[in-house]
Amino acid sequence: MDDFKRMAVFAAVVQHGSMSAAARALGMSPSAVSQQVRQLEREGGVTLLHRSTRQIALTDTGERYYQQCAAMAQAAAQARAELAAARDEPGGELRLSATVGFARHIAPALGDWLARHPALRLHLAVDDAPIDLIQSRIDLAIRFGRLADSGWAAKRLGAMQWWLCAAPAWAHAQDQAQGIAWRHPARLAGMRWLGLAREGHGQAVRALARHRASAEACSMDIEPHVASNNQLSIQQMCEAGLGLALLGSMDVADALAQGRLERLLPDWDFGELGIWAVTPQRKAQPAKVRQAVDALQLYLARLPGVIGAPMAKSPPERA
Repeated sequence: MDDFKRMAVFAAVVQHGSMSAAARALGMSPSAVSQQVRQLEREGGVTLLHRSTRQIALTDTGERYYQQCAAMAQAAAQARAELAAARDEPGGELRLSATVGFARHIAPALGDWLARHPALRLHLAVDDAPIDLIQSRIDLAIRFGRLADSGWAAKRLGAMQWWLCAAPAWAHAQDQAQGIAWRHPARLAGMRWLGLAREGHGQAVRALARHRASAEACSMDIEPHVASNNQLSIQQMCEAGLGLALLGSMDVADALAQGRLERLLPDWDFGELGIWAVTPQRKAQPAKVRQAVDALQLYLARLPGVIGAPMAKSPPERA
């Protein structure tokens, strides 16, 4: 490394035309600059510069050596410029990991931002299974729920609420068969539920509901009749009238607006699921990662049922 420093000092001397001018540019003393050049000459066993009281001149060997030193200094300057550009301006490839259910939000969240930065490329890896960010060279991952301990950095983007939903025809059939009284959390445990498959655990899941006005609390032990490891599949089966399910608020907004789903018990709070931006490093995030996180957070803030303040409880998690 000392050799590289001496080569850079020598190139600066030639470029600035004197030891003193190079010293000012490098923030060194003239004697320190002179010492670095003399050390190069001693190690190489050749004279690089002819010196006089007023000027310096390159020897033939010094001229050839300077070309290589100048190229090295230019490469170093270019490398520093690349780092600065990565820090200040998005570019290169952003490798983003998202779950299947969240992948449909990537285009509306990042589309305008990507269009403003044509030098930036997006590689989207869609997978519900957790992946190793380092091994897969992921710059940014969107994760949900409680995060496993790791050396990665995580920023909370918000939380989506769990909304109790069913197909309107299914809910109407229950009203006809059991009367409207079934629409209370205490009466839901025996209904036909759809839910996440939980490997290594029993199928039953305890869910907590709390009335927003009275703060009445009610817990239910839910055993899904239909289970899947994919939240989007659960929503599709719910829309098909196979039962009721706790679905993410930001996932069901369109289905509710279009009448494919009905939200049940809107006066009851069924908890929330945290949304996280996870990155492999904690410091010196490049601009492409910082700005992507900002764009995602802004997009999520506009979605129905997505809130910023954390809550203590959460129902079955999805990852």
